[in-house]
Amino acid sequence: MTDTLTAGRIMPAPLIPEEDPNAGPILRVDRVGKDYPTKSGALTVLEPTSFTMQTSELVSIVGPSGCGKSTLLHIVGGLVEPTSGSVYLDGVEVHEPSRERGMVFQAYTLFPWRTVYQNVQFGLEMRGLPRKGRERIADKFLEAVGLSDFKNHYPKQLSGGMRQRVAIARALANAPRILLMDEPFGALDAQTRAVMQDLVLDIRRRERITTLFITHDIDEAVYLSDRIFVMTARPGHIKAEIHVPFGPDRSDALRNAPEFLEIRKQVHELLYEEGKAVVDAEIASGSKK
Repeated sequence: MTDTLTAGRIMPAPLIPEEDPNAGPILRVDRVGKDYPTKSGALTVLEPTSFTMQTSELVSIVGPSGCGKSTLLHIVGGLVEPTSGSVYLDGVEVHEPSRERGMVFQAYTLFPWRTVYQNVQFGLEMRGLPRKGRERIADKFLEAVGLSDFKNHYPKQLSGGMRQRVAIARALANAPRILLMDEPFGALDAQTRAVMQDLVLDIRRRERITTLFITHDIDEAVYLSDRIFVMTARPGHIKAEIHVPFGPDRSDALRNAPEFLEIRKQVHELLYEEGKAVVDAEIASGSKK
């Protein structure tokens, strides 16, 4: 059972939130779990987990390192097969990667031998789109991420933030139904990270793209999200669901608002509980040796 935070308070809530009766969820994760084989038996990384997402919603997942949040994202992306449960996008079960699910990773994944322009067009080439059509789409999304003047550059000529802008443009160029972002700004400095967060908000306003976002940064989660899922330590599951009451038009000044700080405090306390439990378990385990 998860909890829901409303107006700074945590209250019991069903694991799957209520849906708009006029609009079904775009994404449904149904009792998804993941085990990995080891010499000593199965290692459970992710306990059965369920949730839904509505169109245009941005949901962040936070949790201790190793809790299974990236594994969960990769299952949604079709990159990892779940041990149990199923994922449905628009009612169709997910079994493999697809352009319907755009991925942006923390590690830079651009092709170093291709220009920015060619990188953004890569997925479109694989689909066989004519050159003029590819270029029109690439131009649109390079403008959206502010890199129109850099389209003939190679990745090695770009900063880390600029490379991630290209990765976002490449993902959006394929017109995905959902954008999956796995700690995309984790390697960036604080100033660049703040700029990239505003870029995500701007793209969301323009494109109304549904986004599932993994992060370790509590401020980032509160600033970007409609909802935040807090996960337990491994084996991970969703411990609490926090509703963020701010609208889509957000600015840096929001970070100092009392309601923002209250939600941040609640997320921090939930994560601290999990971190303390991990440390206590390690100490107890060590004392038995």
